[in-house]
Amino acid sequence: MAGTRALLMLENFIDGKFLPCDSYLDSYDPSTGEVYCRVPDSGKAEVAAAVAAARAAFPGWSAHSPQERSQVLLRLADLLEQSLEEFAVAESRDQGKTITLARTMDIPRSVQNFRFFASSILHHTSQCTQMDHAGCLHYTVREPVGIAGLISPWNLPLYLLTWKIAPAIAAGNTVIAKPSELTSVTAWMLCQLLQKAGVPPGVVNIVFGTGPRVGEALVSHPEVPVISFTGSQPTAERITQLSAPHCKKLSLELGGKNPAIIFEDANLEECVPTTVRSSFANQGEICLCTSRIFVQKSIYSEFLKKFVEATRMWKVGSPADPSASMGALISKAHLEKVRRYVKIARAEGARILCGEGVDRLSLPPGNRAGYFMLPTVITDIKDESRCMKEEIFGPVTCVVPFDSEEEVVKRANSVQYGLAATVWSSNVGRVHRVAKKLQSGLVWTNCWLIRELNLPFGGMKSSGVGREGAKDSYEFFTESKTITIKH
Repeated sequence: MAGTRALLMLENFIDGKFLPCDSYLDSYDPSTGEVYCRVPDSGKAEVAAAVAAARAAFPGWSAHSPQERSQVLLRLADLLEQSLEEFAVAESRDQGKTITLARTMDIPRSVQNFRFFASSILHHTSQCTQMDHAGCLHYTVREPVGIAGLISPWNLPLYLLTWKIAPAIAAGNTVIAKPSELTSVTAWMLCQLLQKAGVPPGVVNIVFGTGPRVGEALVSHPEVPVISFTGSQPTAERITQLSAPHCKKLSLELGGKNPAIIFEDANLEECVPTTVRSSFANQGEICLCTSRIFVQKSIYSEFLKKFVEATRMWKVGSPADPSASMGALISKAHLEKVRRYVKIARAEGARILCGEGVDRLSLPPGNRAGYFMLPTVITDIKDESRCMKEEIFGPVTCVVPFDSEEEVVKRANSVQYGLAATVWSSNVGRVHRVAKKLQSGLVWTNCWLIRELNLPFGGMKSSGVGREGAKDSYEFFTESKTITIKH
């Protein structure tokens, strides 16, 4: 426990009010390994109360015009932006990410999510066709679905929670959100801003707790017709099973085993630092992170040397240290899981060039019980290895050589996932050709993580079902109705 220090106590937010819970879960500071917060261990009763609140709020909120709802989202964005530093500090402590990343990516993007959907909701159009010979006019309208169940992960807590809340309420729905029990603090802080922004009671309800208790109650509830989930494939399978009897609409954004393909004409001065970042940003705990790096043989040795040198320059340290490149992993269990993959690779005969088991990790005294790990580079590894097939979700990447374009596309596509890929080449024709052949929902060429929120986001194969973005999120959180007028 955290000694005599007072613990932060969170409460559920239902019908515009903070409500205590009968039982609580311990939440750990990943950088120290100490309990610093207690999170409600909610269940069916709390979900039922949230459903009742969301049901009561839906008629009034859905009757608001898009312009009125847009103004509420803009006020919420402004309030969040005014508290950016406070939220960044909280996100860093709760998740283990560096304060720099929370300050420059997580919270600004959360603000942007509200502003983006506040704007996009004003620009959707409907369809209309005429049948003169039948004297009919047909047109479509889109209506909010009702109550949306939103389940968000622990790696980008507020970033991905707001990515779901913003389009759902912009379209006129009411929502029940379940953040990860490992990272609940910024969701709780967001609740404090909702009333100030003019969000009516019951429009946004946040119920804290675990997947088996809160998540399953939410997914199983017959009055929650739409579920948006970001997380692991096994959890998505469970959601699919539970929602099937109710024929719910599902959006499932799942994992990835993302390849970077580096051709011999790549600009290594840009490629190396960007690929280090794409491999190890947020401790490798981003579904879009690179975990398989294919390098053309003619530049393999040169790339590997520069890549390992650049990786060793990444500083692992206290998340509060502004000079740290990487913070702590989310939990002790997750740290042990990631370390096991490195042991598996070593047992298979692979070489660990830097990081875990090779280099010394130096931490401040106050962080030595935290969940830290050095960025790790593995080579001399077979495509069939578990480290090349399974999502590790940590600061581990594998680097292997390839000969031809046809060969590397086949190898890149050989896993069950298909979320994202990066291609590095100065040959424009090759870039287009390879991007088209890759089985990935997103392909970046000569860059990484540059997002256009208007366009679809999501994966192929086991990386998910559905897409998110301006048009895609609007269509997911609404139902289309065709109306025919005989004149």
